[in-house]
Amino acid sequence: MDISLIIKIAGIGILVAVASQILSKSGRDEQAMFVTIAGILVALMLLVTQIRDLFDLITSVFGM
Repeated sequence: MDISLIIKIAGIGILVAVASQILSKSGRDEQAMFVTIAGILVALMLLVTQIRDLFDLITSVFGM
């Protein structure tokens, strides 16, 4: 695992938090919720690739 993944997820979190706060303050709560959900999905997509690589590594080590 590389530190760049943690930095990417933290960057996504900061951008989503700022965008959500700006949208909430301007009265666009539904759009703020959609931005938050989109940020969560993007972060999960980054993690899914890493989890897949982990499972591939485990299967290659144990020979399943």
